[in-house]
Amino acid sequence: MSRFFNKSTKKDADSDSDTDSVSSVSSSGSSSGSSSQGMFATQTAKTVKKTAADTSKGTTAKQRVLSKFGRSAAASDSDSDSDSDSDSDSDSDAPVKSKKKSTAKVVLRRDKRLDNMRAAITTINSKKKINDWVSIHKEFEKLSSDYGRLSTIVNPDAFNPSPFRFYARTVAQLDDFHKQTTESAAKMNTANKDAFTAMKQKLKKQLKTLETGVAAWRENPVDEADSEAEAKSLAEAATAKPSVDAAVGDAGDESDDSIFGNDSDSDSDDSDDEDDNLKDLSARERMLKKFGRSPVNSDDEGAAPQQKKKAADATATGKEKKKDGKKKTVQISEDANVGEAGAAAVPQEKGFTAVGKSGKAVEITQETLYKRLQELVLARGKKSTDKVAQIENLTKILEVSVTAHQKLQVLLVLIPSQFDYNPLASGGFLPTEYWKSTRANIDLLLDILETNHTLTITEAPVDDDIEPAENENRFKSGEHIKLRGNIYSFIDRLSDEFIKSLQNIDPHTTEYIERLKDETPLYVLIVRAQKYFERVASVESSDACVLKRVMHIYYKTENVIGFLESALPSHSRDPTVNPSNLVHTLCTTLYQTSDIRIRARALLAHVYHLALHGHFYKARDMLLMSHLQEQATNTDIDTQILYNRTIVQLGMSAFRSGLIRESANALQEFFGSGKTKELLAQGFQQANVRFGAAGADKVEKTPEQERLEKQRLLPFHMHINLELLECIYLTCSMLLEIPNMAMYAHDSRRKMISKPFRRNLDFNQKQVFIGPPENTRDHIMAAAKALSAGEWQKCVEYITSIKIWSLMPSAAQIKLMLTEKIQQEGLRTYIFQFAPYYDSLGLAQLSTLFDLPTTRVHGIIAKMIVSEELYASLDEPTQTCVLHRNAPGVEMSRLEYLAGVYADKVGALVDGNEKMLESRSISLGLQQQQQQQQQQLLNAGAKGGRGIGGAGAGAGGRGGDKRNAGGMKR
Repeated sequence: MSRFFNKSTKKDADSDSDTDSVSSVSSSGSSSGSSSQGMFATQTAKTVKKTAADTSKGTTAKQRVLSKFGRSAAASDSDSDSDSDSDSDSDSDAPVKSKKKSTAKVVLRRDKRLDNMRAAITTINSKKKINDWVSIHKEFEKLSSDYGRLSTIVNPDAFNPSPFRFYARTVAQLDDFHKQTTESAAKMNTANKDAFTAMKQKLKKQLKTLETGVAAWRENPVDEADSEAEAKSLAEAATAKPSVDAAVGDAGDESDDSIFGNDSDSDSDDSDDEDDNLKDLSARERMLKKFGRSPVNSDDEGAAPQQKKKAADATATGKEKKKDGKKKTVQISEDANVGEAGAAAVPQEKGFTAVGKSGKAVEITQETLYKRLQELVLARGKKSTDKVAQIENLTKILEVSVTAHQKLQVLLVLIPSQFDYNPLASGGFLPTEYWKSTRANIDLLLDILETNHTLTITEAPVDDDIEPAENENRFKSGEHIKLRGNIYSFIDRLSDEFIKSLQNIDPHTTEYIERLKDETPLYVLIVRAQKYFERVASVESSDACVLKRVMHIYYKTENVIGFLESALPSHSRDPTVNPSNLVHTLCTTLYQTSDIRIRARALLAHVYHLALHGHFYKARDMLLMSHLQEQATNTDIDTQILYNRTIVQLGMSAFRSGLIRESANALQEFFGSGKTKELLAQGFQQANVRFGAAGADKVEKTPEQERLEKQRLLPFHMHINLELLECIYLTCSMLLEIPNMAMYAHDSRRKMISKPFRRNLDFNQKQVFIGPPENTRDHIMAAAKALSAGEWQKCVEYITSIKIWSLMPSAAQIKLMLTEKIQQEGLRTYIFQFAPYYDSLGLAQLSTLFDLPTTRVHGIIAKMIVSEELYASLDEPTQTCVLHRNAPGVEMSRLEYLAGVYADKVGALVDGNEKMLESRSISLGLQQQQQQQQQQLLNAGAKGGRGIGGAGAGAGGRGGDKRNAGGMKR
């Protein structure tokens, strides 16, 4: 129908809006199967049929169609002119076809939008060359807007299953270009950087919407030239003009062809025979036949795509035939992806041609291999050097290399170049695909060294004056060749990049689990490097590899270690070593090294491993005999973190063994500092907002310090559960602190065992309303109050209901051990509280009260007597505990203790009142008034004494003199 309306004359330009609506109805009717759209399509087909018949009667096609859609033929002067033309034409009996060409064509809105999309794509491609992300962002917004409008009216069908392939290609290419530019984003100006960041989110959204189209294009990437050739082949195969949907599908692929036809003249009427043939067809079939397209049944829906594919294959075959006579050249693209083996598929031929910056073809062959390799080595580290392109070039050279010596020379340059690639978008660590590629290259390096014993890589200085080609000839003759390099640095860097990637991945996602699987091939690589260093007698590198191996397994259980060992090749596996004693064997080897740091870290890892597997006494003795705790503060920060982790693991091992006091002593320092996360390198402790003044005294960290602390954080799978650790510490503190509080109930200077526990208990007791316990801390505080009241059964119920115990191995045994400890400490607390009120206690009654054997009760009381915690004696015949009273004044009673406390408080209150009155009197001037009154009294006494003394002198002589003197004194 669009071609039908394109035949309109210049006078029809005023009906643009109606033309758009009619074209929309036609397009939707051909792509949808709904009833309303089918009705409009049927009406349009009838209009086409009637037009041919009305032409013979002198009525134009335009008048018939406009009358069909409610427009009058006499609505304008142009319509009347058309009527006069039709009257003159109707004089003849035979119908006459109009051959008048239009001087102006009607441009549909979809044409304009598709033209805008083509223009936007052209602008984006040109702006990509100058890295102008502001313009790219602006044009991409226009492109996305036009696509959103067109996608609602243009749908895929059997003839064109991918109408917007050009848009998917543009989004995919733009996303690849965005990833390449990430490394240089830091050098952009502010506006360009903001546009670059905004494009990242928009591309992510579009890629998610066009996931199928982008995936299809990546599987079969077709550029603009190939797409245009494909479109021409389809046009020739169809032997007709492209339909509306096909034109829209290839809009972005063709150059400047019209989307809805070539704007050529088409006849508006058909013969009567053709009209008769159209009667028995459906509306869509009549439309397709009208435009020269054959109807397609549901069974033949795949015919058009197959025909399209054949045309594309024919075009590709033609291109290959043209290239057969020319020499093959390979242009190294900057967005080349490096795969699992470090490069793309290796071609059959060993030579290829690379295009350099000057535009000249550079052929890489066996003769020029070392020369080109030296050029790439000299270009490394320069600002103008593209790291991705350099990796691709070195990979191509590796493909060309044939001998083991050539491959080693290339690998010693390629592996450091891969480590140099560190894009900012990945968070400062090597991307996963590059990491796997680097690991594969190091694996290939070790394969070459294991099969060619005449080649050795050493850190010692070698003769650099010898040309690589000369070394190549010596190698072929069987001489021993030494190359300069450091394999352990590759292993160490690869392990560090693996740890960095785990630090930056969310541990609660499947991505973290998938990334953690790469530790197995990394462990195999470390063991292979260790065996190589042992073969070449490189002691320092061998010890470093052994330590790296220990650092990957010391925190794992025997089952996990056995799985890692099973992945080793047969020639690298030691049959005499079992997973249970592997860490012991490796650490014993490291104790003989001369490096102090390696010995210290090996010892800490050994102690940690023993404590993890329940050997507390052996681990404790080993740590104490080494005296490492005295030098821990002088070691590096990583060793200090390992020392803290070892001490914490010792405390947990003591708790599992039932050693409550040893466990509390080991964990006391960490929980008393309030920086448990920082000390264990498991995160950063957030300041408590309730103590804002205390938080203000902390010194703020510089960005450099924060960056270093983040680098030292351990991966999530190495963390020690802090909630479990806090539960263990508070439980041990409860079992120690509650009997201590009962023993020194009347002593104001009693010793405090655990300050964090006492603070939590005091805070809990000050609460006005206390509900049922919710978290771990609430359960322990409720259990502590029940234990202090003598309700040991309730205390056991609170403690065993904590769910965190399920994370420990042998959780049932842990709960039984805690129940027994609570019974014992409950007995001690009961004796301390009620000893002043009894003369003797029966052992049988205590045994029944706390559900303990009589012998156990006897042993607990005897231990209390020996340690001078209880003044009593055991009467064996009567099976009683006789309590001794202290002399009066030696030990205070409860009443005496409260009286002393009351007297102290009253004295403090009096002192406070006096100080407050003194300060108020000074402020009100009362003190000055009192001084004036005292001065007046002194003056008045002096005057009265002088008068009395004179009268006495006249009357009584010496006696008057004495009184006068006395008056003066007063």
